[in-house]
Amino acid sequence: MLEGVYVAVDVGGTFTDLVAVHVHSGRTYKAKVRSTPLNPESGFLDAVKKLLEMDGVDPGSVEMVVHVNTIGTNLFRGQLGLNVPKVALVATAGFRDVLEIGRQNRAELYNLFYQRPKPIVPRERRLEVRERVDCRGNVLEEVGEDELERVSEHLAKDGVDALAVSFLNSYVNPHNERRAKNYLASRFKIPVFTSYEVDPEHREYERTSTTVVNAALAPVVARYLEKVRLGLQELGIAAPVQIMSSAGGLVDVVEASNRPVSCIESGPAAGVIGAAKLAGLTGFGKVISLDMGGTTAKAGVVVDGLPTYVPEMEVGGKAHLGRMVKGSGYPVRFPSIDLAEVSAGGGTIIDVDPSGSLKVGPMSAGADPGPVCYGLGGQMPTITDANLVLNRVEHLLGGEMKLDKHLASEALRRVSQKAGMGVEECAWASLVLVNLQMARAIYIVTLERGLDPTEFVLFAFGGAGPMHAAELAQQIGIPAVVVPPNPGLFSSLGLLMTDMRYTYFKGLVKVLEPGDESLVENIFREIESKALSELSKRMDVSEAKIFRSLDLRYRGQGYEIEVEAERPFSLRTALKVFEEKHEATYGYTHSGENVEMVAVRVAVVVPSRRPVLTQRPTGAGRRERRTRGVFFEDDFVEASVVRREYLGVGDVVEGPAIVEEYDSTTVVPPGWRAVVDETGCMVMRR
Repeated sequence: MLEGVYVAVDVGGTFTDLVAVHVHSGRTYKAKVRSTPLNPESGFLDAVKKLLEMDGVDPGSVEMVVHVNTIGTNLFRGQLGLNVPKVALVATAGFRDVLEIGRQNRAELYNLFYQRPKPIVPRERRLEVRERVDCRGNVLEEVGEDELERVSEHLAKDGVDALAVSFLNSYVNPHNERRAKNYLASRFKIPVFTSYEVDPEHREYERTSTTVVNAALAPVVARYLEKVRLGLQELGIAAPVQIMSSAGGLVDVVEASNRPVSCIESGPAAGVIGAAKLAGLTGFGKVISLDMGGTTAKAGVVVDGLPTYVPEMEVGGKAHLGRMVKGSGYPVRFPSIDLAEVSAGGGTIIDVDPSGSLKVGPMSAGADPGPVCYGLGGQMPTITDANLVLNRVEHLLGGEMKLDKHLASEALRRVSQKAGMGVEECAWASLVLVNLQMARAIYIVTLERGLDPTEFVLFAFGGAGPMHAAELAQQIGIPAVVVPPNPGLFSSLGLLMTDMRYTYFKGLVKVLEPGDESLVENIFREIESKALSELSKRMDVSEAKIFRSLDLRYRGQGYEIEVEAERPFSLRTALKVFEEKHEATYGYTHSGENVEMVAVRVAVVVPSRRPVLTQRPTGAGRRERRTRGVFFEDDFVEASVVRREYLGVGDVVEGPAIVEEYDSTTVVPPGWRAVVDETGCMVMRR
């Protein structure tokens, strides 16, 4: 029996992926099971049970379980079986309607019947108290016990599940929020969240929204994590569980339960982090990560080993061509990896629009019933069905999951007749359309950020990514594609490459002036001291690394840029970096203008014990020569079929070819060549 096994589980929309690695030897175990959207913990535990049935794995050998899930985003998308808990908000008198007033921007400018999303907290559960702190942090009126008693009586009648407290200017001085929390927490056995703990920054609407979303998520996430813990316990696994945060680092269960907004986008982040780590091993400085799974495709960017971040996101909103429609959801202010997500997965449905034109998405067949070829009751053809009809894929999970080509052809025939084209033509056109969708996602994270995608290498993973990557790269002008080992399980592998990362910040609006170095340095040290003190109670922080940054803007601007800060703090360097980033982002600078600081940020990175993940592929095994007709562009072409485990370092696969493995299939088009490098990656070039 092995000891020291690390387990990573990625609960996706269609499949739940598991990778387990022995820390010292690098021996890898992998499992892929269908997800259970109504009970996501069931799919999680099914994958773990499958692992424990494998040779050499015992419950006692598991030392760590790392996990990502989509329960946060699913809650606000209205998934069946998930109901938003009853949340109450306690606000400063006169500010109970800040959630509805918002920013007054219309998500659909020309839609006369547009309605803003309903507030998570209805007006009758938004309660006011008399209190006031000014913009400098002076307490003008302390919140009284009589006010809090009145609120308590109201809450006792309502029976809420969680409580959010957000007072004016509390990010400068949290005295009144702290008093309110202590009083209310002593009266009710429900979680109470204050804005100074969740999002201590300026802008009342965003701070209140983030705190309310956090309060709504907390009961759901806590229940889910408890079910996971008990399920693992029943299987005999006592190992700690860590969760991937939206910022691309791991956090413990305490952080995930107390600040669940930090993990809303945990699923998509894992693949980008994996791409960032693998980019360092393969020597590529500029990488576009493409994660195409069963439901969606997600694109991100890594430059010099670092993913790009955004300071704010919206949950429960609408997406259009990969962009989140501003104002259509609930703002959450927490740093997350910059991603563009489109409806372009293996389960994306193919249909015709009212004009008779072919369309792909946005609906997905999901895990239940899944594509028609699964034989589980699906009626509408999907991208997986199209790939099957074109002979690009024959089976899934190394042959464990059979696909019914006849059912897929019949479903596509029904759609192709309505579109006035043949079955193969319809299937090929569907692949072209889904590739266009993914190209838009790539353009969003490159061209719209001032980056040239033709200078990047495409890292393709997910169950469906390697099937589409080469033709997508050719369409955009990307010169090379990298397909990592176990691409269908790569997001899970990314979890095992990740360190723990905790983010702390403090809002402070101030024009920076000569002599402010000591002021800013003291704030950094104060945040760092608090962070290390909190974390040391839960883990060893002796090897922790600390990264500093500031949010800066020209005075009068509405939005800011995050700028890395030195130790000790140097105002001159910070201003220089700010102007360089401002020019790169907006195309101009205002040299000599006042620069305003609005937030101070500290990231504490605690190195994790990482297993050996890269092993030189030997290519040992029987090499059988197989071919089959595969459709490319306008006809079927005889293509070689290769098992990836038979390929060793330096082996070359000339297109047209199909490379099959347990969790994915790679398509090498005519005119392309794939070479296996030292890390086991397949590098494809024209």
